[in-house]
Amino acid sequence: MAQNDRHQQRQQRLKEQVEARIAAASETRGILMVFTGNGKGKTTAAFGTATRAVGHGKKAGVVQFIKGEWPNGERNLLEPHGVEFQVMATGFTWDTQDRESDTAACLTVWQHGLRMLADETLDLVVLDELTYMVAYNYLPLEDVLNALRHRPAHQTVIITGRGCHRDILELADTVSEMRPVKHAFDAGIQAQMGIDY
Repeated sequence: MAQNDRHQQRQQRLKEQVEARIAAASETRGILMVFTGNGKGKTTAAFGTATRAVGHGKKAGVVQFIKGEWPNGERNLLEPHGVEFQVMATGFTWDTQDRESDTAACLTVWQHGLRMLADETLDLVVLDELTYMVAYNYLPLEDVLNALRHRPAHQTVIITGRGCHRDILELADTVSEMRPVKHAFDAGIQAQMGIDY
């Protein structure tokens, strides 16, 4: 049998398997996605999805926990296209080193998250770096789970951050774990605006 014939047969079997899985997927609803792990790319993946959603005419909102005041390329691109951004803007918790102030800032921005998670007009909500807020006990886990469970049925939510709590992972429909293999920063290369942030 010729190599091309074997290739064609393998591809036909693959096509049939993919088509069977597509036919079996009958439910339509928003999903909960989690991008976690110690590797780079969690926020980037979330914003890639947000960009895709906006490109298809969907409405998105973003809550960023932890992020600082430096220029935000994703915000620069998406906000003019109607994406609401709410940013904790206290910087990294290792910079502030003030638990009371960080908790208050978290709870303030979380109110915007709760509003977005109840907003029927939003197709996608990104809760960037939320995992840290739960891990540091700035934000009660049960409040997060309750808001996620009671959001509009069509709404997709993306949560990013390392060390995602197992209860959020269990609730999630899709979980992707970024694993570090190699990172330029480890070789002493500075983070670059437009590439790393």
